[in-house]
Amino acid sequence: MLAKAVATESGASFMNVSMSSIASKWFGEGEKYVKAIFSLASKLSPAVIFLDEVDSMLGKRQNREEPETTRRMKNEFMVNWEGLLTKDDERVVVLAATNRPYDLDEAVIRRLPRRLMVNLPNAPNRERILKLILSKEALAEDVSLESVASMTDGYSGSDLKNLCVTAAGRPIHDLLEREQKEKSLAIIEGRPEPALLTADDIRPLRMDDFKSAHDQVCASVPLDSENMRELIQWHDQYGDGGSRRKSKEQASSYYM
Repeated sequence: MLAKAVATESGASFMNVSMSSIASKWFGEGEKYVKAIFSLASKLSPAVIFLDEVDSMLGKRQNREEPETTRRMKNEFMVNWEGLLTKDDERVVVLAATNRPYDLDEAVIRRLPRRLMVNLPNAPNRERILKLILSKEALAEDVSLESVASMTDGYSGSDLKNLCVTAAGRPIHDLLEREQKEKSLAIIEGRPEPALLTADDIRPLRMDDFKSAHDQVCASVPLDSENMRELIQWHDQYGDGGSRRKSKEQASSYYM
């Protein structure tokens, strides 16, 4: 979403590239697809080439079991990418996203000068996300999104969406249960079955709906998980403001 926002704000064409879109079982086809991507981006300039899950496409090239076709495709991508960096008039930007930056090839890291960690949202940002997700939903007066945000520490945007979907299921369940009871009661009393309830009969979301959903939906990535520790460690070393960047800045200022 961030990459698409960059393209939209800058008025650039957006090209979403994944491993599945350029991989081929035919020898040499992968390189052709890579060349075609950069050629098209140049013609559509300004353009943004976005590599989602870049680690699956441009991971470390130390694996001896890696197929020759994949290695050739990676090399072709690097060559074309390097060509962009040497052309001042080429208005094509490559952006990438990954959950495993430590699996990236060193050459890829060098070609990505800005490395930003999109961390888990804090409480104020979780509240903003909840407001966005629930903008079209009817909420009862007892609902406090600030309280919901406070009890969802460690939740990602996707986790918050799952929480809201689970909470929204309770009013529908109550509606179906009510409809079934009214139908059964009408049959027992020998009355005509009542009309089916509609979406207008669904009650607003209550605070207890979110509390119940919170018991069912947990954070998908624990804050103390090994993956989170590795991400933070990588960011501290390679990310913006990381130890490598700081050491380079100190060295350059010394020689200046």
